[in-house]
Amino acid sequence: MSIAIRTVDAKQMDQAIADSVLAFDQYKKTSRLARSMLLKEIADGISTNRAEFVSLMAKEAGKPTFFAEGEVSRAIVTFTYASEEAKRFGGEILPMDIEASARSFDVAQVLWVPRGPVYGITPFNFPLNLVAHKVAPALAAGVSILIKAAPQTPTPAALLESIFKTAAESVSKKLSEEIPAHTFQAVMCANDVAEIGVIDKRMTVLSFTGSHKVGFVLQKLAIGKKVALELGGNAAAVIFADADLKRAAARSVFGAFGYAGQSCISVQRVLIQKSVYTEVSKLILEETVKVKTGAPNEPGVWVSNVIDKTAADRIMSWIDEAVKGGAKILVGGTRTGNTIEPTILENVSGEMNLCKEEVFGPVKILVPFNDVEDAIQKVNNSKFGLQAGLFTDSKKIIDRCVADFEVGGVIINEVPTYRADHMPYGGVKESGLGREGLKYAMEEFSERKVVVSFRG
Repeated sequence: MSIAIRTVDAKQMDQAIADSVLAFDQYKKTSRLARSMLLKEIADGISTNRAEFVSLMAKEAGKPTFFAEGEVSRAIVTFTYASEEAKRFGGEILPMDIEASARSFDVAQVLWVPRGPVYGITPFNFPLNLVAHKVAPALAAGVSILIKAAPQTPTPAALLESIFKTAAESVSKKLSEEIPAHTFQAVMCANDVAEIGVIDKRMTVLSFTGSHKVGFVLQKLAIGKKVALELGGNAAAVIFADADLKRAAARSVFGAFGYAGQSCISVQRVLIQKSVYTEVSKLILEETVKVKTGAPNEPGVWVSNVIDKTAADRIMSWIDEAVKGGAKILVGGTRTGNTIEPTILENVSGEMNLCKEEVFGPVKILVPFNDVEDAIQKVNNSKFGLQAGLFTDSKKIIDRCVADFEVGGVIINEVPTYRADHMPYGGVKESGLGREGLKYAMEEFSERKVVVSFRG
């Protein structure tokens, strides 16, 4: 399939916005059947182009084949779920006769209606599925969407746009309902050009996935818009003494080092109850030395290069800072080019970057804790609050941690790196605003409209 990467200047961005507005005016009138069929055909198109997507992610992002294959599978699921949600996303009926003044009215209809054109900005680490998590709910909700793709990994978004256009033409012919070609556009541009879409009042929603520093700057620029921010984290996996320790150790290694830790819910901090700290640390180290590094297309590789030299330099500088401050490297700590060996440290203080900031690399720290109160304090001692993992068989501990962890999601007996594509996903504090996940993103892209009739 031909892939055209469209790089735009300021004038072309203005035209892309105008095209998105025109497309919205027509697309919002399409039937739910048309939207559902469109999304299903896009899912099928991704499946057909699986090998090309995997190759592009390996080439542009250095994503190992295992994780690239998984991302393609998830994107197929994302569009398939959206196809189903498009059929049932309508609203609710609200009884009016619950108070005296409303008894003369029929039931109220609370409708979800398309809000307006969406401007989405996506990161490099999931260049297909994180684009899908903006495009699929937009198309399902009846809105147009303009995506500014990551400069490091633009081609998967361009290929997805090409698949959309083919699907749009197909569905338009089958149903005699025209789906405008500009309903979904993917562009690449410089940062100053990207800001045009943030500021322009014709774009009614800003949906951004990326760093917290950039996200909150864009929020200030997006005056008058609905803003959804899916930002960073420094996720904790908390292991209590009653857990399946061997499994918890193995899963924490996968959660930390899969795709070189380049996920906002990668395991960065492993909190281990003191009574089993030595045992669990040993299990974690045994699993870590099994992790394979190498080229992304080599079988079994989990850790390839991080995205670029700037990222590698930063990660190594944070490791050096921690060691100079008294931290101890238990394994790893070396670098070959932009590939960093899986690294584990202990005795990392809360003021060090490895603890307080988002590493976004194959590095994790081990932290002992005393009891549930201490674990909660340590999890919450962060400006981030995306997800946390909790390993325990105690319902009492689970109930307490679910109530008191300051995060958007608690994953029981699994690492915080777990995400199902239909569940609400997002964080608190500096991890963002709003939620992704098909139905929940559709709500972000829609408005409630209430309709009430006087009966007399």
